[in-house]
Amino acid sequence: MIYSQKITLKNGKEAWLRNAEASDGSAVFETFNQTHAETDYLLSYPDENSYDPEQEAAFLDKKSKSPNEIEIIALVDGQIAGMAGIESLGAKHKVQHRAELGISILKEYWGLGLGKALTAACIQCARDAGYAQLELNVVAENERAVSLYRSLGFEEFGRNPRGFNSRTTGYQELIYMLLEL
Repeated sequence: MIYSQKITLKNGKEAWLRNAEASDGSAVFETFNQTHAETDYLLSYPDENSYDPEQEAAFLDKKSKSPNEIEIIALVDGQIAGMAGIESLGAKHKVQHRAELGISILKEYWGLGLGKALTAACIQCARDAGYAQLELNVVAENERAVSLYRSLGFEEFGRNPRGFNSRTTGYQELIYMLLEL
């Protein structure tokens, strides 16, 4: 999939949202590790990153060539400020209509509209790819993210009271959300 859009953030800076490519591998690897160190609301910790920069580049190359999956990066002043993507739940007939959304943003860019723009871009890409449903999991105490997803049409369809086990706070409740496309 191919995606490219320029937006203006709430601080007046321009952000370029585009699909990530193999050449972005090292920068995406570094940004992934930084975003996962800055919040306890993401799936993993930096020391659990299963990719190195070369593997990240190969992953991004595969995504850039995919007709139904994408990894989008947001560049501000030439640096990655955030990233988001959609991934198919599988090729089997019973789940091929579903995709999952993942997103992470550097803390210095929180509250500037980047999360909304990246999420909206993923929604559009999921529609373009022909998915009927886009899904995500969000930590219940991450009220800003829950509010953002609801504002874009996502609805809660369940909860897991022990969805994550944080190293610092213990169990975290996950909200399962979906958007019918």
